[in-house]
Amino acid sequence: MGVTERKAREKQELRQQVLDAARELFVREGYENVSMRKIADKIEYSPATIYTYFQDKDEILDCLCEETFLKLHLEKLAAAHQIGDPLQVLKKGMETYIRFGLEHPDHYFVTFILKAAPYEKTGNRETRKAKAGQQCFGDMRNIVRRCMEKGKIKNADLEETSQALWAGIHGLTALLITQPGFPFVERNRLIKRTIEVLVRGASLDCG
Repeated sequence: MGVTERKAREKQELRQQVLDAARELFVREGYENVSMRKIADKIEYSPATIYTYFQDKDEILDCLCEETFLKLHLEKLAAAHQIGDPLQVLKKGMETYIRFGLEHPDHYFVTFILKAAPYEKTGNRETRKAKAGQQCFGDMRNIVRRCMEKGKIKNADLEETSQALWAGIHGLTALLITQPGFPFVERNRLIKRTIEVLVRGASLDCG
């Protein structure tokens, strides 16, 4: 490996260290209580070093959200490319979403639950979070569209139906992450039952 390649790798590794440290601090202490200096102290670098990668903690949070959405997009995309009954593909995609959140609770918390997330636009610039989030939500919208085209889901408003289904699986994911002391039924049963209830409500056959 040449000098240029090694330096580029080292820069990328340090940038990832900053993101990982910030995520941990945001979850543990809350966004408002974390400063750039705290992040720098955690990875034992000077704040000036971090400012060469990110202009402020809003940008760090924006990048963290983008990272989560891109990871989720890849997993949901794999589910969306399955061949077969689109309704089953939809259920698989919804389950993939929930399990992603449970397997990456800190990523999910920072992206979907944490207060003080950056605005959808900064000036005239669309945030990374907004762009990656729309791409990820598009995965669900596309599967729902296929279900409608095949007559598997009621011929209703596509955006409304997609958002309603997402709201349902987000609610369960957030509850399982933030309320571990609640006496939930066995997790796999609850996940499958929630998905079944949501899909039945949207499908033609509700009996």
